[in-house]
Amino acid sequence: MNLEEIKHLVNKGEMLPLMEDFYTIQGEGHHTGTAAYFVRIGGCDVGCHWCDVKESWDPEKHPPTRTSEIVKKAAQWSDTVVVTGGEPLTWDMSPLTKGFRNENMKIHIETSGAYKLTGSWDWICLSPKKNKLPTQEAYKEANELKVIIYNKHDFKFAEDQALKTNENAILYLQPEWSVREKMMPLIVDYIMKNPNWKISLQTHKYLRIP
Repeated sequence: MNLEEIKHLVNKGEMLPLMEDFYTIQGEGHHTGTAAYFVRIGGCDVGCHWCDVKESWDPEKHPPTRTSEIVKKAAQWSDTVVVTGGEPLTWDMSPLTKGFRNENMKIHIETSGAYKLTGSWDWICLSPKKNKLPTQEAYKEANELKVIIYNKHDFKFAEDQALKTNENAILYLQPEWSVREKMMPLIVDYIMKNPNWKISLQTHKYLRIP
């Protein structure tokens, strides 16, 4: 298969730049503590300076992999899959989620929501970023809103994002890992005053698992 053919299949979502995939415990948000198979797709231009997977940004560094192979491997491990990145919605997710549907899997995504919502999802974790705000559809369809708190200004950003998100979405504040000790007391205080929010922690890092 030549480069043009591969590029064509990637553009259709029939191949995707796969950075890594693995079976582990969900560490963040609503499904914390549950087992799931993670599929991390390469490619992201949102550019958060505190991103802990910057190696995912350049899709050229990750091998184009047939979606059918990704699905086949995931289905051997779990009935729940979490698609993350990078920014998975950089690509058309329809072929990938169709494959997971055929395997009767529960399909979750974590996304900034900055691009068109493609694919069929059972759970959408919307984690908006200031550099590229979510689409209206992402706000409408989100099951949970997870805002990363890096500094005090992020509380106002979180409030603004909550106003745009549908009323059924569960609201989470999560400290950015490198400043967690500094920001955690502020988050605790904020949530005690605003109990419509919950705390999300990167528990997988405390557990020292992927």
